[in-house]
Amino acid sequence: MSEQVAGGRIDVSVLGPVQLRRDGVPVPLGPQLTTLLGILLLELGKPVPSRRLATLLAGDDVSDAARATLRSHVAHLRRALEPGERALEPGERGQRGKGLIATVGSGTAAGYRLDLEPACVDAVRFEESVRESRRLLALGDAEQTDRAVAILRTALDDWHGEPYADLADRPFALVEIARLRAVHRAALLAYAEAVNESGRHAEAIGDLIGAVAVDPHDEGLRCMLALTLYRDGRTDEAAEVCRHGLALLGGRGIDAPELHRLQRDILRREVRQPSGGPSGGSSVPRMLPPDLPRFVGRAQELSTAEDRLVGRDEPRSAVLLVLGPAGVGKTSASLRLAHRLAPRFPDGQLYANLRGFDASAAALAPTEVLRVFLEALGVAPEQIPANLNAQMARYQAQLRDRRILIVLDNAHDADQVRPLLPASTTCATVVTSRNRMSSLIAVDGAHPLTLGLLDEEEAGQLVADRIGADRAGKEPEAVAEIARLCAGLPLALSIAAARAAANPQFTLQALADDLAGAGVLDRLADSDSSVDVRAVFSWSYRALTPAAARLFRLLGLHPGPEFTAASAAGVAGVGRRAANALLAELTGAHLTGERVPGRYVMHDLLRAYAGELSEADPERDAARRRMLDHYLHSAVAGDRALMPHRQPVAVAAPEEGVTPEDIAEVDPLAWFTVEHQTLIAMVGCAAQAGLDRHAWQLAWATATYLGRGSYWHDVLTTQSLALSAATRLDDRPAQAQCRRELSHALAGLGRPEQARFQLHRALTDLADIADPNGQAYIHLSLGWLCELQGDRRAATHHDQVALDLFTRGGDRGGQARALNAVGWDLAQVGDYRQAIGYCRQALSLHAELGDDAGAVNTWDTLGYAYQHLGEYIIAVECYEQALGLNVGHRFKEAEALAHLGDCHHALGDLTAAAASWGRAYAIMSELRTDGAEAVRAKLELCGARTRLAAAGQVEGERRALSTAPSTRAPEK
Repeated sequence: MSEQVAGGRIDVSVLGPVQLRRDGVPVPLGPQLTTLLGILLLELGKPVPSRRLATLLAGDDVSDAARATLRSHVAHLRRALEPGERALEPGERGQRGKGLIATVGSGTAAGYRLDLEPACVDAVRFEESVRESRRLLALGDAEQTDRAVAILRTALDDWHGEPYADLADRPFALVEIARLRAVHRAALLAYAEAVNESGRHAEAIGDLIGAVAVDPHDEGLRCMLALTLYRDGRTDEAAEVCRHGLALLGGRGIDAPELHRLQRDILRREVRQPSGGPSGGSSVPRMLPPDLPRFVGRAQELSTAEDRLVGRDEPRSAVLLVLGPAGVGKTSASLRLAHRLAPRFPDGQLYANLRGFDASAAALAPTEVLRVFLEALGVAPEQIPANLNAQMARYQAQLRDRRILIVLDNAHDADQVRPLLPASTTCATVVTSRNRMSSLIAVDGAHPLTLGLLDEEEAGQLVADRIGADRAGKEPEAVAEIARLCAGLPLALSIAAARAAANPQFTLQALADDLAGAGVLDRLADSDSSVDVRAVFSWSYRALTPAAARLFRLLGLHPGPEFTAASAAGVAGVGRRAANALLAELTGAHLTGERVPGRYVMHDLLRAYAGELSEADPERDAARRRMLDHYLHSAVAGDRALMPHRQPVAVAAPEEGVTPEDIAEVDPLAWFTVEHQTLIAMVGCAAQAGLDRHAWQLAWATATYLGRGSYWHDVLTTQSLALSAATRLDDRPAQAQCRRELSHALAGLGRPEQARFQLHRALTDLADIADPNGQAYIHLSLGWLCELQGDRRAATHHDQVALDLFTRGGDRGGQARALNAVGWDLAQVGDYRQAIGYCRQALSLHAELGDDAGAVNTWDTLGYAYQHLGEYIIAVECYEQALGLNVGHRFKEAEALAHLGDCHHALGDLTAAAASWGRAYAIMSELRTDGAEAVRAKLELCGARTRLAAAGQVEGERRALSTAPSTRAPEK
């Protein structure tokens, strides 16, 4: 199959050198374009970050030049795929491409995705052919077997050599190359078995000779070649294949019992079965522990696991790796899955607790487990070999052609698991581990399935299931509180529920209060360490390297809901590359989780455990200062990007080892949005630790973002802490700044008198300090507050005082803001022409300073003046300028949209008016501002008038809708 695109039909070959064809004709690609195409094919249909692509193409070079080169390569590859596809214009950067290579995301999250139909790739077609042939072979019908053989023959003929041959030495391609080799091997063996069964032995000999030549140490392939030669009457050649193979394998210390047995049978002319078959006795093992009588949740995970292991019709050659943090219920879920699947594996089930994280006993060695498994499979103890390789060979021989399910619980690493994996395609294996075991996924093709915490409903069900639905139903709020305090961790929930069940005289609320009032880990302790949450966590912690254990402890200081590699690097005082490596270890051990790429989380119980460990760490105070420095300097840079001409504060240099976020590489508004809750928590952390300068400066750095979003409760919280910190420092300018920000929050929350009190106190703080600009900003805020209360004369007075002070203090950005404020005051009393003059002066200053943020209010004021002069077209242009420059200020956006709707209505464009009012109403409703109802009334009337207009019944005055009262927004 190929894909029809502009310029011809496209297909891609990766079974050999990577090659692009259009209409069957090869399209020449240079080495870099071949590599780029290969990477995109390896992630077909998935976005690949630009940073990763640039790194893979240019090594560690992630400079602007490397990124530019990447864009050039992508453009050339687009043209190679689709000659008619135009390049993106500069203004389209970050938009989704419309061709086969789509541009996705923006900023640091930008990347590319290859949207080629999978069936256009020969490797995909090869695997589909193998799957279809297996399905036909499973039917056991002679006609279907012939069809399967034909399909396999065609597929094998299309195999042109080493997959991704151009990329065979590139690490990012090795996993897929190994996987495709395994698929090819399985296809070749299936084909050979099928033609052997049909008596057409000679048809498979050529392929098998070639495969053995490529991999002469593959015992399975060599056995199949020898068997096929024997069945074709070429006994001497078959025996020689066995002899040569035994010599090669023996040279590597490999016993190869199957090849020994086949050689013996060939020499005796006693070959009975194609694969040599197991020798010795056999039995049906039933080793699964009992299923849990109570099991809650995991329906989706179990369904996914079942599909990966057995599919709908037949067992798959698969290893399922069940991952998750300590106490999340991996063993419970795996046993429930195993019992559900047991009927699909009639030849038995094997189970072993590998004790990979057992504090009281050593982990089981593979030889110990193999001995138990072999005995369960019917091998007499005296016949079990002593060395590992011989045991593995005997074990795999016993499993061949049998349908057996193997459960390997609590594995520590891939080396402990790999010798226990079956070679048979009819068996399935479930492995549970706290460690990620990436090599088992990459090399052995294991399917990872990560279990997360239970959601609120599932956690409540678990508690109710343990204590009884009647008792839980009487106190649903307490059940929800217990579930929250236990962080949705099944082990913790089970312990808490057991306490409740053992103490029926206690109310559930009393138990919840007890959990909340004391150290939660103390209340989840038990004399049996296997059901003690702290002890269970400690087993994973003790397995860490010293550096990772140190980072885990210090992360217990982090109060936010999530953290980045950069902030973790600051906490630990290490470079980002080292932090990434340590976080990979913590994530692999499931002591942290990566919620999205680059953002990490700990659930509350792990955070509490890490916090306990950090209390005894002598680096605790230094790590906290580094952490706060990271967020302070990152937030200051973000604030500067949002409002470049805001009056700055003097921030001390960061501690050694701290590298703030590179705000220039991201959208500052997006950064603040993501870090919103963390930054608020950091202000509280600094205040609690007595780091007062960090506390008030962090609150200052977040004020612009929080004010623009009208997050007044958060401003009230952070600025209250900041004011206390500044007071302890006896820093009067800082106190005045905090009081001004606090006044905005109080006014926004409908408490204008308290806001006025804070502003007058701020003026008092600056009374003896020569700071005309600081006083001017407070007068601007007083002017805004007076206007909110309807006192226009007082508002004009304060704004004029602010203008005079800014002029005297030489703050041209403040002067521009004050000019706009006076212009607004004049517009409110109907002096629109003079208001326009003030606004034009303000815009000149804004333009001179490059202050787009400051110009937003001025364009809105200018539009308001032109609107009331009846010059609606100019007013529309002004409001659109205000909207175009606005970055994240929701209140200003809503005001400008409301005014824009008024102008469109006055011009007779009811559709545009309704669209602007609709957007304004949505924002005002979200912010709960007073103007929302007035805009809603306009929308309703506009809807009625639109219907009348459609019927031809609207005549007369187009300005029938009155303009709602407006106020200027605080300077944010």
